This record gives sequence, C-alpha cells and structure tokens, in this order.
Amino acid sequence: MKIVIVACLLASLGFSSVIDDFLSSLKQEAIKENPSFKEFDYKRGEELFLSKHIGKKGELISCASCHGTDLNKSNQNYFTGKTIDALSPKANQKRFTDKADIEKWLKRNFNDVYNREGTAIEKGDVVTYIINK
Repeated sequence: MKIVIVACLLASLGFSSVIDDFLSSLKQEAIKENPSFKEFDYKRGEELFLSKHIGKKGELISCASCHGTDLNKSNQNYFTGKTIDALSPKANQKRFTDKADIEKWLKRNFNDVYNREGTAIEKGDVVTYIINK
C-alpha cells in the first residue's frame, strides 16, 4: 500500500513539475507577445476549447469535438472514430508528463481546429482549463 501511495505522489510531482515548467516558459513567450500579460485564464481556455471553427478539413469543429466536454472520460476522434483517452491528468496520469508531447499535441490540435498554431497565451489558457477542469 505504501508503494502505491509513494508512486502516486511521485507521478503527481512529475506532472506538476513538467506542467509548471511548461506554463512558465509559455508565460515568458506570452509576455513577449503582450507585455501587459499577467496570467493564464481558465475561462478564456474554456472558451477556446469549446468554440467551434472551420477546421483544417473544412468542417465546423472544436477541441471538444474529439475530446468531449467531460475531460475525465475517453472520447472518440471526430474524423477517425479512434478512442482518445481522457484528456484530464486527474483521470489519465500519462497526460502532461512530457513537454515535447504537450507541444506536439497543442500544435497539431490548434492546426486541426483553428488552421493555425496557437499563440502562447492561447496555449497557456487551454492548458490551464484542461488541468483545472
């Protein structure tokens, strides 16, 4: 039992460290984009996540089209039907544990939904929403 508790604590510390470092580096980029920038915002992240846009395949989609609105549950990719594991790190300990993966998926998903790469502020807002949902 003690091993399981220690493993969970270490996993949560790893998540926290990676996400804190990632958000810190995004914040530095955000300040360069907008010198009056203060903090990432859950509400702006929620709006970005749920708002629909004509995506790269010409269809009206949002992040929720593939990830769903309950980020603690698996969902299906809108285009392929493949199962996507829960996005919330509260439900899926693999999420937000590798900076390169975070960057890769944010870039890909922003391109899929918005037909462009997200700004540092947008990325930070979306990540803030996801990790706090």
